[in-house]
Amino acid sequence: MKVGVSSEKEEVRPSQFCGSILSKHSESRGDFTILLSNIVLGCKFVCSAVNKAGLAKLIGLAGETNVQGEEQKKLDVLSNEVFVKALVSSGRTCLLVSEEVEEAIFVPPSKHGKYIVVFDPLDGSSNIDCGVSIGTIFGIYMAKDKDNATLDDVLQPGNKMLAAGYCMYGSSCTFVISTGNGVNGFTLDPSLGEFILTHPNIKVPSKGKIYSVNEGNAKNWDEPTTKYVENCKFPQDGSSPKSLRYIGSMVADIHRTLLYGGMFMYPADLKSPNGKLRVLYEVFPMSYLMEQAGGQAFTGKERALDLVPSHIHDRSPVFLGSYDEIEHIKELYAACKSNGA
Repeated sequence: MKVGVSSEKEEVRPSQFCGSILSKHSESRGDFTILLSNIVLGCKFVCSAVNKAGLAKLIGLAGETNVQGEEQKKLDVLSNEVFVKALVSSGRTCLLVSEEVEEAIFVPPSKHGKYIVVFDPLDGSSNIDCGVSIGTIFGIYMAKDKDNATLDDVLQPGNKMLAAGYCMYGSSCTFVISTGNGVNGFTLDPSLGEFILTHPNIKVPSKGKIYSVNEGNAKNWDEPTTKYVENCKFPQDGSSPKSLRYIGSMVADIHRTLLYGGMFMYPADLKSPNGKLRVLYEVFPMSYLMEQAGGQAFTGKERALDLVPSHIHDRSPVFLGSYDEIEHIKELYAACKSNGA
């Protein structure tokens, strides 16, 4: 399967933009290509379902709740089934972790492969009914022993991730991926049914004029977060105030931050002291992409990719964005700590 063609209409196969992974794991060249092609196929299927959701009566509640206690949308359920089947049928995975499933999914021995995939099949699904951009987030690990994969293989820090990406379903379908050698973005051409390389070598600006946060939680924020946002609104250095942009769909907010710079944050607060975003399939993949694009990812205590999850659905606060913006929030946390706050 072709993953796409470049703007010069030259075919761009998965192996061409898999960069350092394929060079480090030459024996995995074919396996990784097949796995990535199946992920792309799943994204195309979900994109099609999203585009015709209203006509197909896929909008609305499915009548169940997921492991997070959130009501599942019909598209959530469909998307999860699509990606589980696509990943298992690839014959290249041994363990899957989905936001929609309470337990890890161990692939039958007859279809075992060497990769582990963690994914949020439909991020931002609360926005489905109002037509706001939503997306799929994924990360890929290598199992130590594909025939004896355990939860320890997936409960690793994000810095062990081999690849990560997301697919955004909005005014266009955009597939963004990093395999450890930069970040590239592809846009689906509906007439061809292929992804076109439209955003090569994405680099997040070192500074940004946009901050993205749910200000409805402001009364519960800690001091560093409060100070950072206050400085965005009322800068003390004479610069112009930053603009607030918050979509409430992580894929869309991160996509904008990657392209325009700034800061996306979902900090810990009094209501959610451990943060709200899930580590394995939200924080890690997006942190991986942000670092590969030249930005940073910080939890309020440490580099986000250095976290070691203890459970497949662990949560964490996170600050993602331009290098200099993250440096600023780090300084605020360090000052707060030194003051004993």
